[in-house]
Amino acid sequence: MADPRVRRIRPEDVDAVVELVLALAEYEREPEACHLTAPQLHAALFGEAPALFGHVAELDGAVAGFTLWFLNFSTWRGTHGIYLEDLYVREELRGSGLGKALLATLAAECVEQGYQRLEWSVLNWNPAIGFYRALGASPQDEWTVYRLTDDPLRALAADV
Repeated sequence: MADPRVRRIRPEDVDAVVELVLALAEYEREPEACHLTAPQLHAALFGEAPALFGHVAELDGAVAGFTLWFLNFSTWRGTHGIYLEDLYVREELRGSGLGKALLATLAAECVEQGYQRLEWSVLNWNPAIGFYRALGASPQDEWTVYRLTDDPLRALAADV
């Protein structure tokens, strides 16, 4: 049975989720790198062709945590999967079961939709790694994430 504290994100949750994304950026020691605005998040989640999805965890009627995710595709498995972009639970509520409830909701989404994997990235120093391993998640240590942003991204795009 679904955890009653977790539900799909609604337009009225956007401001609270942006606040939590900023708290996540602070936790990940990069507050200056986070430029998300409420209009951006609203458009991504509720625009004409949304490609971002999310859930919130509530406690006493207030947003206490969230997930933001999108679909990916595995050519080897031949199915979509979920890529969890962000998961965050307010610091004072960690250990309350909300993080597990959010992940369980995404796992259920995978099973219900026939998606065969749920993936996310974790900073190497994040103490949540123990929590993820306890759930049965395994690190994909043989892969290295590469990223293009800013000037290198624009430079490569100029080659077209």
